[in-house]
Amino acid sequence: MNEQTTFTLADIFTKLPDYPAFDPTIRRAPKRHFTLSEIETQLALKNALRYIPKPWQKQLAPEFLDELLSRGRIYGYRFRPAGKIYGKPIDQYQGNIIEGKALQVMIDNNLDFDVALYPYELITYGETGAVMQNWMQYHLVKKYLQEINNHQTLVMMSGHPLGLFDSLKSSPRAIITNGLMIGLYDDLENWNRAAQLGVASYGQMTAGGWMYIGPQGIVHGTYSTLLNAGRSKLGIPNQDNLKGRLFVSSGLGGMSGAQGKAAEIAGGVAIIAEVDDSRIKTRFDQGWVKEIAKTPQTAFEKAQIAIDKQIPWSIAFHGNIVDLLEYAVKETIHIDLLSDQTSCHAVYEGGYCPVALSFAKRTEMLKNHPDQFKELVNQSLKRHYEAIKTLISNHVYFFDYGNSFLKAIYDSGITDICKNGINDIDGFIWPSYVEDILGPVLFDYGYGPFRWVCLSGLESDLDKTDQAAMTAIDINRRFQDLDNYNWIRDAKQNHMTVGTKARILYQDALGRLKIAKKFNKMVRNGEVGPIMLGRDHHDTGGTDSPFRETSNIKDGSNVMAEMATQVALGNASRGMSLVALHNGGGVGIGKAINGGFGMVLDGSRRVDAILETAIAYDVMAGVSRRSWARNENALSIAKEYNTLDRNTTITIPYLTDDDFINHLVHEKYIKGGK
Repeated sequence: MNEQTTFTLADIFTKLPDYPAFDPTIRRAPKRHFTLSEIETQLALKNALRYIPKPWQKQLAPEFLDELLSRGRIYGYRFRPAGKIYGKPIDQYQGNIIEGKALQVMIDNNLDFDVALYPYELITYGETGAVMQNWMQYHLVKKYLQEINNHQTLVMMSGHPLGLFDSLKSSPRAIITNGLMIGLYDDLENWNRAAQLGVASYGQMTAGGWMYIGPQGIVHGTYSTLLNAGRSKLGIPNQDNLKGRLFVSSGLGGMSGAQGKAAEIAGGVAIIAEVDDSRIKTRFDQGWVKEIAKTPQTAFEKAQIAIDKQIPWSIAFHGNIVDLLEYAVKETIHIDLLSDQTSCHAVYEGGYCPVALSFAKRTEMLKNHPDQFKELVNQSLKRHYEAIKTLISNHVYFFDYGNSFLKAIYDSGITDICKNGINDIDGFIWPSYVEDILGPVLFDYGYGPFRWVCLSGLESDLDKTDQAAMTAIDINRRFQDLDNYNWIRDAKQNHMTVGTKARILYQDALGRLKIAKKFNKMVRNGEVGPIMLGRDHHDTGGTDSPFRETSNIKDGSNVMAEMATQVALGNASRGMSLVALHNGGGVGIGKAINGGFGMVLDGSRRVDAILETAIAYDVMAGVSRRSWARNENALSIAKEYNTLDRNTTITIPYLTDDDFINHLVHEKYIKGGK
């Protein structure tokens, strides 16, 4: 870093930038809750001005105060770079080491107008998932990444770059935490206060970990979920698909936007409700939905045409999901698979639009009448709940799609949603998609959302990696492998890339390692440019969340956050390029701890050695925890893994005679009057 002791905005800007113009066609985040007292507002302003050189503070203080009062956060709009931000080819970035350049690619890709939900507010997806808190942080982080060397680690705390710290060449180049709160204060009210003060950032899952790759990142998981829901609930053979079957859900945002495309790839027909016309336009222009319907009647009529022809099709319904479902109830329309993917982890912050409101009215009420808005949300959730109950009684299979929808219903005051009828400790009457489908069929085996980004930006590199990944899959091993082979075989023709050249492919531990080493060898041989590996935090061992990722863990440890933490610590100790650990994720503050990684493939033997230990550990730590919970499929995988010569020994549980235990305890309770 030459002899400079620190970096400031004064090192980046020779003068205060002009205030930027905003493109009116780009979505903007609604006003966030503002509840600070006068003294707390003073503190928030002082916190933001820590980034600002003294000569600029008097000019910017009123500007920042206006942002805080009008938008609920200080974003530092003045420092937003002019024009379009996007993930450029890696050789167009400044930097001393490849990892510093690679991380800049990933940050900019997460803020691309075509990728991010609210790019001016640094929100990538999920209504609140932030890359960082403000644009001052963005510039400092970019500067640090330009200067970092291979004996330094960038430490990030909720978007703030704490600095570059001396470390080993084998250490991560970036360690990121987002929103990790002390348990006593780990709730939405305290988190909102911390976010307003500028000391907490909601990293969601891959937004604050800089590994989001657009809605493609969830398409494969949605495809697998729908396909396996059809197999297990509709009796579809393993070798068949969802042709002639109807899937209905809501949401066409950053993650939910994958639903229509995934249903089509699985061979089915989808109707996806969305209240925000701009999100519908985005997905339609990208080819992620085939057509748009303005009324429930039109939507179902269009769907029926595709069902009768048994062709894959997707329809965006511009309207509220409650109206769509109540119409289906009234007209006794059959739906095969039903879910919801509104952002219910932020249910009172705009993530869920009440049925009585237009999207514009929703945004206005959020700003001016938040208490009234909350009441309308609760009323809408009740109608939503009642419609789903009726549809289920008519043989519809509904699953919670991990968006905290069922928890939101419970939090609105409806205790009937709980299995025990009292509280949520035992879960809900309807299953999470992980509990019922993804957990036992994929996560317990170690299959999860493995990802890579071709840092060269070349389409030809993506094509080569697709082909290489296909050669690494044994389609005769398990039906999951055949599904994954078909997925990657058709990936290019399904036009899934939004933003930089990236791919997702569900793989298990050995599959990921085989592909990763193959890619690194291709980089070494000059066949492709450098590659960034990663995964969704939503993975076998990446997230602890009792309502989602760990919902099929039944030994009581679903309330523990040790798996995700151990995986993050393990990845750091093994030398992954980037390691992230977040609070909240897709289900909300206090409801999950999740983590992920980024690994830059530079072709070196050093990277081969890291891959050998880190890639497998990242998966098998999760499989091992699931095995210890006595999950049948995970238990078989753990036993199999113990037979491999990989310097690993997994603890295997003894199983019990459940009838004997149940009888013993029952008799004791009867005799003891318990």
